[in-house]
Amino acid sequence: MARLEYIHYQPHRPVVAGRSVQWELDAVVRAVERLPQIFWKDATPWSEANLWALEMSRSRGMKAETIQNLLEHLHKYAKWLDSESVDWRHFPKNKAERVLVRYRGALIDERDRGGLSPATTSARMRAVIRFYRFCAGHNFISHDAPKWQNRVAVMRYFDSVGFERTLQRITTDISIPNRARPGVRLEDGLLPITAEHMQDLLRYTKEHASEELHLMLLIGFFTGARLGTITSLKVPALENAMRDPAVPGMWVVPVGPGTGISTKFDVSGDLLIPDELMRLMKAYATSTRHLDRVIKADKSNKACLFLTRFGNPFKPAAVNREMVDIRRHGICAGLKFLQRFHFHQTRATYGTWLMSISIGVGNVKAAIEFVRRAMHHRHESTTFRYITFIEHTKAKIEVANAFTLAFFGVSKSVSPRNEKY
Repeated sequence: MARLEYIHYQPHRPVVAGRSVQWELDAVVRAVERLPQIFWKDATPWSEANLWALEMSRSRGMKAETIQNLLEHLHKYAKWLDSESVDWRHFPKNKAERVLVRYRGALIDERDRGGLSPATTSARMRAVIRFYRFCAGHNFISHDAPKWQNRVAVMRYFDSVGFERTLQRITTDISIPNRARPGVRLEDGLLPITAEHMQDLLRYTKEHASEELHLMLLIGFFTGARLGTITSLKVPALENAMRDPAVPGMWVVPVGPGTGISTKFDVSGDLLIPDELMRLMKAYATSTRHLDRVIKADKSNKACLFLTRFGNPFKPAAVNREMVDIRRHGICAGLKFLQRFHFHQTRATYGTWLMSISIGVGNVKAAIEFVRRAMHHRHESTTFRYITFIEHTKAKIEVANAFTLAFFGVSKSVSPRNEKY
């Protein structure tokens, strides 16, 4: 099957010397760490896809994580092409035989069987379409090839002064929509877990997971940090952390641009770390296990708090792979809630808990601002979802209690002696 590999790309330029051409390192163009590259099952490179990755990596506005995510989706497409023995440029007149139409059907079938989530299905098809747009723009495939039919989608909205505006966007007839699920959802459509489930999970990971994953889960549950932020934490940041002058027992660690600790959308802020969690993090940073990994790490990675056993920085994909094992073994051990548990639910759990406390000790406006800063939200609307979720949950509990009382009242009044039939 097709393989996805990561290389260290060193740019070269051709130099003509007499009748020969030599390639020399180009010091003007920056090198690329962990550039994703796809190879077919016969070990030949997928040149068009690899060039797409290189072109994106040269754009300053494109994050490495985004490029890796797109190429991972395209890698799954390449594996499907190999398994079906079909060329990626196969676009006959018969629509049902076109490669993209067939792949779309395969994704929908896997989604309906439960193998893929609706969001992943939509994202995978969207990445493939994005790649084909790149190929069409660079004449790698014919412009006349019947790939899809473009459609114009018109969205209406109101601006800040109340005028109705319209926004047009181009979509295709092969895209896979991800319909919004009913109910109140938090960030990325995930829900928090209960305090009891959180304690059960942490007790289980302390005994059966790696020390790194257990500590990452602790940080997620008690700081609300995203996985990308957690995996990029640096030991010097912990050593230079300062106590919050306004909150006893809390440490402040700056994150965002300029700190070496990544955040979503490059938001600058402070990570609030409880005293006991900070003690655990510093203890791990000075442990023999961590220092052995630091010895194996490159000079540029020695400051990372989380390193693999080979001395490489942890990537979210590696954490998610270990979570798959924990989920599978945890379910067998009786932790049924792990069937749908994702690491990002640690953030949803923290945000719900923090908002509940904040509302109880202050007004709503102050609570929203405090939680927004603590969770590094760009917009208050994202933070406000937590209030909506909490109020919605309270309403559901009251309705359930009312129905229970009503049911018991009806069941007591209706006995077998009163039944006519």
